[in-house]
Amino acid sequence: MRNTARRAATLALTATAVCGPLTGAALAAPAAAPASLYAPSALVLTVGHGTDAALATPQRAVTLSCAPTPSGTHPAPARACAELRGAAGDPDALGVGDDVLPCTRQYDPVVVTVDGVWQGRRVSYERTFANECVKNAYGASVFAF
Repeated sequence: MRNTARRAATLALTATAVCGPLTGAALAAPAAAPASLYAPSALVLTVGHGTDAALATPQRAVTLSCAPTPSGTHPAPARACAELRGAAGDPDALGVGDDVLPCTRQYDPVVVTVDGVWQGRRVSYERTFANECVKNAYGASVFAF
């Protein structure tokens, strides 16, 4: 009788030791999935009158998020994101738009800033344009807000 009790106890402990981790893994909460499969791409764009951002009088600011889908307060987020993708997220690489209007040579400086993250990489950009018309011609949809 004594051996039977000892064998039963040993069997129970062995079963617990062997099967315990298996049931614990099944009962454990699943690993948290990543919030997104896309690297973050969220930018804040501003425009103001002046020669540089530190001295400019702010006029407007918009947000632009390009991953996973284009969104934000930018008036044309899908077009702006497409243009930035074509320029690999570099505002300096944006070219003059297709629908360029002739601009006057009036000097009324407008400064544009872009701050945020593009595909996980920090972006900080500032550019001064001679006037509003030149700004609107450069970068087509990105700076048209």
